[in-house]
Amino acid sequence: MQSSYYVTLSAQVALENRMTTIANNIANVNTVGYRAGEVSFEALISRKGDTPVAYVSPGETHISQAAGPLTSTGNPLDVAIQGNAWLAVKTPAGTVYTRDGRLRMQPDGSLQTLNGYPVLDAGNSAMLLDSSGGPPTISQDGMITQQGRQVGALGLFMIDPSAKLTRYDNSGVIPDKPATPVLDFNTNGVEQGFVEGSNINPVLEMAKMMMISRDFENVSSAQTNSEASHRDAIKTLGSSS
Repeated sequence: MQSSYYVTLSAQVALENRMTTIANNIANVNTVGYRAGEVSFEALISRKGDTPVAYVSPGETHISQAAGPLTSTGNPLDVAIQGNAWLAVKTPAGTVYTRDGRLRMQPDGSLQTLNGYPVLDAGNSAMLLDSSGGPPTISQDGMITQQGRQVGALGLFMIDPSAKLTRYDNSGVIPDKPATPVLDFNTNGVEQGFVEGSNINPVLEMAKMMMISRDFENVSSAQTNSEASHRDAIKTLGSSS
């Protein structure tokens, strides 16, 4: 089979992967703390034969590290993460890191996410507040006080920039390398009474989707033309034999 078939097929696979990522981004444009998915590509060169042939890799998906916009809620149990830190929560899959700071205090004082996952402190222990202590005050370094008494501190963690992230439950991620507690609160911290929105620009994502649709049509057209040329060549060779 002609190499052009494989080249166009590799392009279609890459474009489909990119389209899937963009569609997922658009679906989560209103998801609190969501980080957009991005795809990086590279050319794969085959040097078999006399002429090198360039193919498109399927693409490697990664999660954007750009922060989303902050929205004021006035809720004392809402926190937005400043800098590149993450909150840690305990889930059935283990420790998951999230930028979704919408927290809830249960009747027993346990601090949980909206999905019921325990929020962890810097020592990876579940947090327990004073259920009768009233609304908490959360400082920039995550320290929590109720009625002037310190009751705990939110754990803030840094994820290695080279770590590969796997998504969990919308805004959550699981890194393939251990996260480390934040030590520098000058550039990292929390802001009480705010939540972080997704970092997705819906207009830009729609523009990307239209561009990829056109690219897919162009690749399909090129494949059709290549198939037609191949058929014509076979007919010509057959009639001359």
